[in-house]
Amino acid sequence: MSTDQHAHATQPAEMGWFKSSYSGTSGGDCVEVAADLDAVYVRDSKVTAGGPLLRVGRDEWTAFMALAVE
Repeated sequence: MSTDQHAHATQPAEMGWFKSSYSGTSGGDCVEVAADLDAVYVRDSKVTAGGPLLRVGRDEWTAFMALAVE
């Protein structure tokens, strides 16, 4: 897992970001996620342009989600 602000083959800013349905219409404190072939990216929904990203490998993300929905 890494915080990654370097160039990627697919630029995270250009990917389709998804916000939690729990964030409501006012935004609130929430995260957004986007995925490419190699990783899943997580960012703060309030700090999108140029803000820090958390880059998680797809296998690690799958393991995390399996534990999160238990």
